[in-house]
Amino acid sequence: MNFKAEKTDKTNEMKLEFTIDAKIFEDGIQEVFKKSAKYFNIPGFRKGKAPYNIVERTYGKEIFYEDAFNEVVPKIYDEEIKKNNIEAVSQPQIDIVQMEKGKDLIFTAIVQIKPEVKLGKYEGIEIDKIDHTVTDEDVKKEIEKVAEKNARLVTVEDRPVKEGDITVIDFKGMVDGVPFDGGTAEDYELEIGSHSFIEGFEDQMVGMKIDEEKDINVTFPEDYFSKELAGKPAVFKVLVHEIKEKQVPAIDDELAKDASEFDTLKEWEDSIKKDMQEKNDHKAKHEMEDAVIKKIVENAEFEVPSGMIETEIDMRIRSFENNLYYQGLNIEKYLELVHQSMDELRNSLRENAEETVRTQLVLEAVSKDLGDKVKPDEEKLKANIKEMAERYNKTEEELNNNEEYMEALKKNHTIEKTVEYIMDKAKIK
Repeated sequence: MNFKAEKTDKTNEMKLEFTIDAKIFEDGIQEVFKKSAKYFNIPGFRKGKAPYNIVERTYGKEIFYEDAFNEVVPKIYDEEIKKNNIEAVSQPQIDIVQMEKGKDLIFTAIVQIKPEVKLGKYEGIEIDKIDHTVTDEDVKKEIEKVAEKNARLVTVEDRPVKEGDITVIDFKGMVDGVPFDGGTAEDYELEIGSHSFIEGFEDQMVGMKIDEEKDINVTFPEDYFSKELAGKPAVFKVLVHEIKEKQVPAIDDELAKDASEFDTLKEWEDSIKKDMQEKNDHKAKHEMEDAVIKKIVENAEFEVPSGMIETEIDMRIRSFENNLYYQGLNIEKYLELVHQSMDELRNSLRENAEETVRTQLVLEAVSKDLGDKVKPDEEKLKANIKEMAERYNKTEEELNNNEEYMEALKKNHTIEKTVEYIMDKAKIK
């Protein structure tokens, strides 16, 4: 086994050359044959019982080469780049130089590697203090939302529809005099002013009375999800069955008792203000961290490998696909609904993905530069392992023996300590 690595003329790219002994490749061929022998049906032999030399003579000696390559190479590839401390960040571009039974297997792989980050200033970064102070008006709005949720609906018959009412209606929509799919409903509840219908629909209902029928004229938006209706004028025949008015409870001690664990409005307000301030302080802390980190990233010099950006985009799309799954959709259906191609979706994620990768690389470089100053706390690691073991019904020993998990955990703790360090050194005005 011979291995050679050299940088190409491109930034953050290496060419790796592998020479694998003929015996290892031959063993790979035999292993593939054992796994696939049962599928060969050759006259004169029971299915799956033909010997290797007969299969080779019948189908050609190259029949197992590709599978043997895939059988042998991945493990050797991973071992060599790990042994030689090569941090590959892209899938290898393979070029087979020699692949023949009885001869050494020779191939090259072009890979992108993690860049060397030239750090700039990262201590003493100056930023303006961010403060999100909760006002009495903020608390008032929060309580008004609760009061709104506790509103009761009362049927009214002595006046026409006004803004804020809940109406019960029948409607039938037509384009060019022809009804369209999804444009008809009976006993539909619509809140006037909710803007849940096409722009202008709810406005034209204001002033209608119970049992009144009216034609409402609207135009579908140009970017409407249905191409058949986008930009087209439509007429909706609307009949009002009921008008309901929201009666919002008074904001007082009684509401506090009904909607919270407190007996007085003052106690409730104080609790809401405290909770809101804690959330705002947390938000401000992260915003200041983001501001400091952004400046440190701007001070650094390096080129982000395209492979790392593509990998980040892949992760985001997989996460998005999981979210769609729980909504009963798949990525193909989603793209169809929003009139977008996969390439367009990937391009929309690219800028933010690159920013994420740049930030990760810089924080890793700062962590490495700080060394033992940001070494993970052993007690905190143990506590985290115990928590994860309980959450996922595993033993602490299992997690401790999981090399990949432990490496990721230590890396996360190191980055956390790195952020704490740079924030301690930051100058917040």
